[in-house]
Amino acid sequence: MQVDLEKEFELPGSAAQGWEFLQNIPAVASCMPGAEITDTIDEHNYKGKVKMKIGPAAMAFNGDIVISNIDAQKRELNLMGKGQDSKGSSSASMDLTAWIVDADGGKSALKGNASVTVTGKAASLGGRMMMQVADQILNQFGANFADHIAAMGAGVEAEEAREHIAQQPQEINGLRFAWSVFIGWLRSLFGGK
Repeated sequence: MQVDLEKEFELPGSAAQGWEFLQNIPAVASCMPGAEITDTIDEHNYKGKVKMKIGPAAMAFNGDIVISNIDAQKRELNLMGKGQDSKGSSSASMDLTAWIVDADGGKSALKGNASVTVTGKAASLGGRMMMQVADQILNQFGANFADHIAAMGAGVEAEEAREHIAQQPQEINGLRFAWSVFIGWLRSLFGGK
């Protein structure tokens, strides 16, 4: 099953700050609850893992991340990720392009599009549910990314952002996450109300 995603997240800092952080792959991976870089092969190749539990389903993917292109002028990078569930029942791959753009008031935005393909047990969620799951994961990621950008600054907002980062859950919160997916599914049934 393949899911195509396109997202944009407002950032509290400048495009230069956003681009600086986007290039720090281990730090960016830490924005995704349950994800971490386990080994840096070189500046373009990494090994990592992602753990999640949604209701009774628990999955742990081990995989490889390859940075296939970095364009400093466009503030854009492309990465490819492939992983296998540690139980061997699912696999996933992702082709992601992310870039930073200027926004009003000296702020910036993170934009991205990705194509994610899953097989096995993970694919059994179905297309509509997979979109809801992906949307919730990316929203958590975007909020954490914005906290890291805010933490690069000074003052009360930066201190609050550093506190949020310290309290960031190490795994996707299965119950809250499943509830959010369920609410999203209901909204899709009743026209967004």
